[in-house]
Amino acid sequence: MKALIQRVERASVEVHGDTVGAIDHGILALIGVEKADDESHAERLLHRLLHYRIFSDDAGRMNRNLQQVEGGLLLVSQFTLAADTRKGLRPSFSSAAPPDAGERLFTYLSALAMEAWPNVAFGEYGADMQVSLVNDGPVTFLLET
Repeated sequence: MKALIQRVERASVEVHGDTVGAIDHGILALIGVEKADDESHAERLLHRLLHYRIFSDDAGRMNRNLQQVEGGLLLVSQFTLAADTRKGLRPSFSSAAPPDAGERLFTYLSALAMEAWPNVAFGEYGADMQVSLVNDGPVTFLLET
């Protein structure tokens, strides 16, 4: 699994003009699922999302994680993260998980997140979503399992 994470002041996701998920200070995580991914990848990814140190401490260094700053976590499925872009001028999605497998693992990740952290919000798998954010920094990382 891949997660493009951004440290945000706030972020939200809309479907058909309705806000389906929103957070204040925290992490927006765009999630890509690949063919070889399974539940262990989702578990490892969630651990990294909750513990990855991207928030500043008192000295201004990135030494605090989401839990330490009591931030929100917004999970948004993003099929295009699984694209192979190494060749040509058009992405290939041959490494992406099929839609049913991607949905199953995104749902599993979401359920784990709700059990592990009280401030979690979600996009809608497979929907045409409009994601808004104010990137804090900007700070953006690609996490892979």
